Amino acid sequence: MSLAVTLASGSPRRRELLCEAGLDLVVRTADVDETPRPGESADALVRRLSQAKAAAVGGQGIVVAADTVVVRDGAILGKPVDEAEARSMLASLAGRTHQVVTGFAVIAGERAIVDAIETQVTFRALDEQLIADYVATGEPMDKAGAYGIQGLAGKFVQRISGSYSNVVGLPLVEVLQAIAELGGPKR
Repeated sequence: MSLAVTLASGSPRRRELLCEAGLDLVVRTADVDETPRPGESADALVRRLSQAKAAAVGGQGIVVAADTVVVRDGAILGKPVDEAEARSMLASLAGRTHQVVTGFAVIAGERAIVDAIETQVTFRALDEQLIADYVATGEPMDKAGAYGIQGLAGKFVQRISGSYSNVVGLPLVEVLQAIAELGGPKR
């Protein structure tokens, strides 16, 4: 019998990805300060935060946690604090390539698999009106980099190189492999 899986995230996108993969989940949110440390790289940040979220939730079986950031020219873009910041973030991504980095931690007792996956995303050119219309929908406000590829902003994406599910918020292939390796269901 495989171990139960707890998702340490309130993200409906992460929950949906894992449920669509056939996992039965218990969802528990973790309250963790997501402020980057001075000089901390995106890779180190998302690994640290995913581990902290998994540890904060704890529990029996397998705990899965993740954290996603968008990186443009080395600058980490988290979730926008207001509409003005969302518009600024989107304008800075327009017509350019950026990176989406998701760290994940899969923990079972004393054993843990922690990793970070990077995907390259290129946006098409966006004018101010298109950005303003998108921000007015409210969709960008709870998403790293102020967009969700799986939502209305999918029309902004000219191309990606790497994992699509990583851009959604969870590198599904790698997470499922880690779950199976630690005794969870094989999917």
